[in-house]
Amino acid sequence: MRIDYAQLSPKAYQGLLACKNALAESSLGLPLIELAYLRVAQLNGCAFCLKLHSQALRRRGESQEKLDMLAGWDVADSLSPREAAAIAWTEAVTRIGETRAPDSVFQPLREHFSDAEIADLTLAIALMNAFTRVAVAVRQ
Repeated sequence: MRIDYAQLSPKAYQGLLACKNALAESSLGLPLIELAYLRVAQLNGCAFCLKLHSQALRRRGESQEKLDMLAGWDVADSLSPREAAAIAWTEAVTRIGETRAPDSVFQPLREHFSDAEIADLTLAIALMNAFTRVAVAVRQ
């Protein structure tokens, strides 16, 4: 690791952890949040986060097949409609510079999530993008 950011910037790091802990209590449920975290890690190429979140999902009983198919979720039938809407939003927010988080991806969320859950999901995606960018930058 290039630098130990958690030790060098403990207040900021603790803030990120506090956000992560708050989101873990969301009505979204930890399995869905972890699935979104894993997709963010895939999109950002964070090996540390890929291992962390795939292990967490397996510990929660998620099938290896679902984890294997996540990268191609849009052409596979491994996700529920609720999960697919969340992962589509995960991709749109993670790639926001390209996608601008379009209405065509946002609107399907309303079929499966409350406004509070959409807020939590968006914050979870943003948080994991922060974590993965730091981890990749410092070679964690």
